[in-house]
Amino acid sequence: MNWDQIEGKWTEVKGKARASWGELTDDELDQIGGKKDQLVGKLQQKYGLEREQAEKRADDWADGL
Repeated sequence: MNWDQIEGKWTEVKGKARASWGELTDDELDQIGGKKDQLVGKLQQKYGLEREQAEKRADDWADGL
């Protein structure tokens, strides 16, 4: 699934994001709103990832939807 689709269907896929990244709160998931840059930033913040690592994890997750 591409990021435009994810953003449009965020309420449907938010639970899958929660299952993948349990440290993200519901409020943070609402703030992300399906936007890749927001998700990458939160992954960096919560998991201490470098930007490239966070982008790869986000893209791998999106590809699996």
